[in-house]
Amino acid sequence: MIYYSKVSYTLLIVVFVVFFGPLIPNYIDEGFNSNMFLMTLALIILFGFVLHMFLNTTYKIEKGKLYIKCGFFNYNPVNIGEMKKVSKSSNIISSPAASFDRIEITYGKFDELIISPKYKTKFVEDLQKINPGIINNL
Repeated sequence: MIYYSKVSYTLLIVVFVVFFGPLIPNYIDEGFNSNMFLMTLALIILFGFVLHMFLNTTYKIEKGKLYIKCGFFNYNPVNIGEMKKVSKSSNIISSPAASFDRIEITYGKFDELIISPKYKTKFVEDLQKINPGIINNL
């Protein structure tokens, strides 16, 4: 089963403003020149990669493991049998989550993972089918 990450468009707008906002005063002062064109082009390409990561973050449950893919990056699979608890999280730490509506999964001895599946309840139910011992604190 594959779950897509929920996408926070507010977060995406903030990233857009951070990328392109500083260019506005430069365009006002210097106008459109080749240096500004190259800078804008580089930022558009970089923002394209960020957008790809936002829109292509997936969580796949397969063969007792949780596989996480964020754009071009694959995370190490997490053994669902080692998961202990799932709870809501407002932690803004960098993670494979394209939204602020996140959940935290604790597993192993002291490990935790923060993700943002679009359909959290169904996602946790599917995890609990494999490991009924997971505590659901959503």
